Amino acid sequence: MPYRNEKLEEFNNYIQFRKVAIIGLGVSNLPLLDYLYEKKANVTVFDDRNIEKIPKDIIDKITNYNFKFSFGENSLEKLIGFDIIFRSPSCLPTKPELENEASRGAIVTSEVELLMKMCPSKIIGITGSDGKTTTTSLIYAILKEAGFNVFLGGNIGTPLFTRLSEMTPEDYVVLELSSFQLMGMEISPDIAVITNITPNHLNIHKDYEEYIEAKKNIFKYQSEKGIVVLNFDNEITRNCAKEVKGKVVFFSSKEKLDNGFIVDENIIKKCEDKVRTHIIDTKDVILRGNHNYQNIATALAATDTLVDENVAVKAIKKFKPVEHRIEFVKELDNVKWYNDSASSSPSRTLSGLNAFDEDIVLIAGGYDKNLDYTPLAKTLVNKVKTLILIGQTAGKIFEAVKKELENENKKLDIYMCDSLENTIEIARKSAKPGQVVLFSPASASFDMFKDFADRGRKFKNLVNNLS
Repeated sequence: MPYRNEKLEEFNNYIQFRKVAIIGLGVSNLPLLDYLYEKKANVTVFDDRNIEKIPKDIIDKITNYNFKFSFGENSLEKLIGFDIIFRSPSCLPTKPELENEASRGAIVTSEVELLMKMCPSKIIGITGSDGKTTTTSLIYAILKEAGFNVFLGGNIGTPLFTRLSEMTPEDYVVLELSSFQLMGMEISPDIAVITNITPNHLNIHKDYEEYIEAKKNIFKYQSEKGIVVLNFDNEITRNCAKEVKGKVVFFSSKEKLDNGFIVDENIIKKCEDKVRTHIIDTKDVILRGNHNYQNIATALAATDTLVDENVAVKAIKKFKPVEHRIEFVKELDNVKWYNDSASSSPSRTLSGLNAFDEDIVLIAGGYDKNLDYTPLAKTLVNKVKTLILIGQTAGKIFEAVKKELENENKKLDIYMCDSLENTIEIARKSAKPGQVVLFSPASASFDMFKDFADRGRKFKNLVNNLS
């Protein structure tokens, strides 16, 4: 007998003719347009962009569905009198307009939160400042290799709310979850993973504490049956263990844990009661860099109770880098070019630099998220032979590096550029045989590009056109 999702049926009945607000026409909310139209909801769409900045096909759909809309900088002034509000991840629940509606009785939620509340499948959720996407993709690959029916979503892949009717209790859902998605959430996945927590998105969050608390929601609402995978090497995540109701599994690349998963002398090991079992040698995987070996250890910890170790190893050996994450693009005149556009913070770029033994020509800079670039400077000065800067953060990175150069009495060729094309021209002229050109911005993309993927694709196109 086919599985019936009674929670979903109840929601579908509830939503008919209700006043529903959709805030933000980004990836997560677009599938809701069709879904809510089919369910006969009374929909109003909000977006802080002006109408001419919104793609015509989306405007046509809103018009054809006869949905009301409010666009522009002050669009939320009309957010009054709704039964349910779907916020986009970037529209934080602390916005006064949302708080006012919530206090009046509106349900303020998101596509991913409602998915989690109605999902019959076991959910694995992954968050963190760095490594989320690779870890999420590894977990998905391991479960697929084991033969499970798996859905991949959240901050990666396709929004899954409109696929709830396909899910059964035997399936698995793997979700990458950002701080924006987790903020205000009142449900946690069955298995929660925090890769690490370092300063990020401080241009949007009120402060670092708000960012940390949002991340903690990934485990805060678990029962005693929950499992939480935490980074032992990161002080904040290590201390999260004190707040966990269920089982904690640590991973580490610095400590030889009695229990958990470790990266030890390029071998990933499982530790149980001080007995260490070799699982996989890092020379047998395609991924490179200690941060990726940590990601593998994390994925093994998250799937340990679900998948046979040999099956997991088989999936890991086949796993290729996710696009825009230390992605090899091309070798030209014995110089290898790598696209690491997803590195939108100093800590991510630090991991990228440490993944290479070769001398590096680094292209960095972008949109300013109010982050400190000082922690990046020492490694950069010691590993980079040519530094090429672009975007809003170029000056901040330059100042941090200049100070470190003075401290160490060193010199470094530094170029300031005004276009991506210009950075590649200089990198082409500067890179010597045996060196690596690494595009790892340590900054967000929104000053010059749609997003990090758009930035990475443009970089790859320009590099592939080199001859």
